[in-house]
Amino acid sequence: MIRVLLISSLIFLSLGARENPFFPSDGERDILITSNEESDTQPLKRAAITLPSQARVLQKVTIEFKNLDGSVESKSIELSNKVDWHIPIFITQSYAQQENSTQLQAVQQVQKSVPKKESYKNIASIEYLSLLSYQKSLKLVTKDRALRNFMLVNPHRLVIDFKRDSNMKSYVKKIPNSIFKEVRIGNHDGYYRAVIELDGLYRYGFKKIAEGYLIELK
Repeated sequence: MIRVLLISSLIFLSLGARENPFFPSDGERDILITSNEESDTQPLKRAAITLPSQARVLQKVTIEFKNLDGSVESKSIELSNKVDWHIPIFITQSYAQQENSTQLQAVQQVQKSVPKKESYKNIASIEYLSLLSYQKSLKLVTKDRALRNFMLVNPHRLVIDFKRDSNMKSYVKKIPNSIFKEVRIGNHDGYYRAVIELDGLYRYGFKKIAEGYLIELK
């Protein structure tokens, strides 16, 4: 009789036992599965993303990251800010750089409150045409009438034809560290042509001013 009761007790206890006590039970399935494996991933200091030359407005920034359990998620921030594609977008987790950035913003706010005088620099000249640049603006100082203006690609360049009968020689000048990379001027039948090579893709405005013409890149 005692043997029968002992066997029955063992069978009853085995009904509630786990098949493997080293795995979580049904009520513990939400616990993250982590690992003590050493990772050789380096801490984030600073990373940079370079935008293409046609980029003008930053719409959204998305960061994809790996969680403790190995799953991958992403978070985004919606933006609508103008950007200069010449300057990379930086990603950092350094408080020191954040403080420097805050100080830089304070300086920029002060600088914005002080009116700036436009300072055009002469980048190329011939006898009857001078080209003066300031940031994304280009003055064409001349008394000659512009016949036409248009944009060509590969490479991106502006073309302006001016009315004049001339026997001028071809003129070429490279401009280092400038949006306007190179100026080429050549003589044609009844007009001469100025070609300004750009450092990327732009739209442009062209208007008459007192000194001649003004080109504004956008």
